[in-house]
Amino acid sequence: MAPIRVLVADDHALFRAGVRKLLQSFEGVEVVGEAGDGQEALELSGAQRPDVLLMDIGMPRLNGVEAAARLTREGSRPRVIILSMHTGEEHVLRAIRAGAAGYLLKDAKPPELEAAVRAVARGEIYLSPAISRYVVEDVRRGGGDSGPLDRLTPRQREVLQLVAEGRSTKEIARALKLSPKTVENHRAQMMQRLGIHDLAGLIRLALREGLIEQNQ
Repeated sequence: MAPIRVLVADDHALFRAGVRKLLQSFEGVEVVGEAGDGQEALELSGAQRPDVLLMDIGMPRLNGVEAAARLTREGSRPRVIILSMHTGEEHVLRAIRAGAAGYLLKDAKPPELEAAVRAVARGEIYLSPAISRYVVEDVRRGGGDSGPLDRLTPRQREVLQLVAEGRSTKEIARALKLSPKTVENHRAQMMQRLGIHDLAGLIRLALREGLIEQNQ
């Protein structure tokens, strides 16, 4: 059988190296690349065509949830496993709604990582036992609860992350291949939808929702 091709995306090089070494110890699993942010993960995914994309949530330029959502919209092959320290319900549900096929906590044991990769590669869903109850509860509620980020378009969420990272309007325009005026319009509409009127409020929201990490 062909090996399971895995791409690892995390903004911490030492963590990526550890995960890569662990994955390579699993029979029939091949690591085809590493990415340091969500944008690079998308680019490498297109070039390497992995079966599974193992990806952190909090990464610069483009976070893991938005990267997963973009892959889902494009109908791309790699099935995404979010590998995160975040155990909050809002992070888990956002990832699943974005199209992630798995959600694994970073304190998981090696056998659980292997089980998750193999399950997702087979087309199944894998959730860490500690967070699977959130999905069950969401189904029981009818999936009606939504967070503030659900009020935004995918492009507005990308702008929000870059604004919260401290990027200027010109830098955001270059990164997203937009005009500065379009970026300003997105930012104005975003703040109106969120009911937030200053940069500090946007940064607090981005931190709370896992778009950026505290040390960024």
